Amino acid sequence: MSKIAIVSDSNSGILPEEAKKRGDIFIISMPFFINNETYLEGIDLTQEQFYEKLAEGCEISTSMPSVATVTELWDELLKEYDEIVHIPMSSGLSSSCETAYMLAQDYDGKVVVVNNQRISVTQKQSVWDAKMLAEQGKSAAEIRDILEREKFESSIYIMVDTLTYLKKGGRITPAAAALGTLLRLKPVLQIQGEKLDAFAKARTVKQAKSVMIDAIRNDITNRFHDPEVKNVHLEMAYTYDTVAAEAFKAEIEAAFPGCTVTDMDPLSLSVSCHIGPGALAVACTKKLPELM
Repeated sequence: MSKIAIVSDSNSGILPEEAKKRGDIFIISMPFFINNETYLEGIDLTQEQFYEKLAEGCEISTSMPSVATVTELWDELLKEYDEIVHIPMSSGLSSSCETAYMLAQDYDGKVVVVNNQRISVTQKQSVWDAKMLAEQGKSAAEIRDILEREKFESSIYIMVDTLTYLKKGGRITPAAAALGTLLRLKPVLQIQGEKLDAFAKARTVKQAKSVMIDAIRNDITNRFHDPEVKNVHLEMAYTYDTVAAEAFKAEIEAAFPGCTVTDMDPLSLSVSCHIGPGALAVACTKKLPELM
């Protein structure tokens, strides 16, 4: 049986310390440019520092890991491991997946890149699944095929608390942002597969929460055909406000009696810089048949 290393990035919400405790999982920290200085998520840029700089109006932009960062980690791991399963963030949200594909061509099949088009808690679940599949004796190629087969079997719905950062990033016009702020709109976005898209508009936080819970319930029942919620992972993410996140977690678990939110993580900073603080997200991921 091959000895397999699982590599992902900090967009999964997994920090290097957590990965180390799990064993055989390795995390590449995503770089950010803040006022022309480079920071690495989870290393010299904490969640608190990020939101402080965001509130100060710093110029923040996302980047992707350098080629050297990726290949040096792979080279080091292949001294101990036979194969690597590399799970980057969704190819629809970053070019890091395509770059990893190209780099892997020089590794004679020892590095397998998974494009299962996920981010945050759903990407994290893919990492845990990959490790469990490796422990079952699956090869790197088999793990890739399973994860890519199931890539659309997840959903994330995100309530945006402020329109400031969507406007700043050019995702909505200044006029739309001004009108939305005046009407106190709380947009709900969705990630299903490749991209971050608009889903609904709510007038209050309470209404936005209801929209998200109803959307998840519809997906579980009609997409995943699991009305008893036995074969999915319920997950949550948020930006900055832990108290609001804990309250929403209780509401989600009340909406799905007998179910537990298995993960509640800060939303990836790569997404957070576009939506700002105060966001709440609920997600679900279908369990792999191989792991049920």
